[in-house]
Amino acid sequence: MAKTKPSISIIVPCLNEEGNLRGTVESVKNALDASDKFGEHEILIFNDSSIDKTGDIAEELRKKDKRIRVIHNKKNMGFGYNYTEGVRQAKKDYVIMVPGDNEIPAEAIKKIFSRAGVADIIIPYTANTWVRPLSRRVISKVFVILINTLFGIRLTYYNGTCVIKSSLLKKVPMTTWGFAYMAAILVRLIRSGASFSEVGVEIQPRDTGKSKAFRLKNVISVVSAIIKLFWEVRVKDRSRYQSAQKRITAGQNA
Repeated sequence: MAKTKPSISIIVPCLNEEGNLRGTVESVKNALDASDKFGEHEILIFNDSSIDKTGDIAEELRKKDKRIRVIHNKKNMGFGYNYTEGVRQAKKDYVIMVPGDNEIPAEAIKKIFSRAGVADIIIPYTANTWVRPLSRRVISKVFVILINTLFGIRLTYYNGTCVIKSSLLKKVPMTTWGFAYMAAILVRLIRSGASFSEVGVEIQPRDTGKSKAFRLKNVISVVSAIIKLFWEVRVKDRSRYQSAQKRITAGQNA
């Protein structure tokens, strides 16, 4: 009897991405077709209170594909909220978040998909970092060094489009809604014993618009989130987060 393929929920948060959303959904679908890794899938588009035509485009896409659901936030909630709410609504075996800015091409998504099942968590990192502005690269590098140092983990990147088992995500505390949301999830899961594997992927420059990651309110939320996470993992609930790290490299099985 043929083994049933796992299913996946794709969360697509978007804020004023009228020029990028169609390309993002197309890349996701192309990657799903090319990888042949998953059976059923669903796409959850979160229109994060956009003021352009993002919401209208999302509805057009939904009408053309019954596997697409659209959630319209009445006010801007941020990446972390959209991911958390997406996980809550997800109905499939795995979850991935693909930003609606169309920065991640189909080939990169396909590469991430291809590693699903190797470990509990597939963690991508940007292999061609030079396509991003120098300021963003520097800030990202500092962030990675800080998290690795504080929590005793050696990851290349913390803000990638990770593929994670839904069963794990639905149990882990997700209290961070800012741009440190994925770092907080990865720290909790890895230090709780979840297996993980890293994979390098190449991204592409945004077609339109600018990143919203480095607004002052987002920087403040990241600092606050790191402080709270350190208190939880290293002090208050330390006994819960002392499992040996389970890194799976290419060629190994989970």
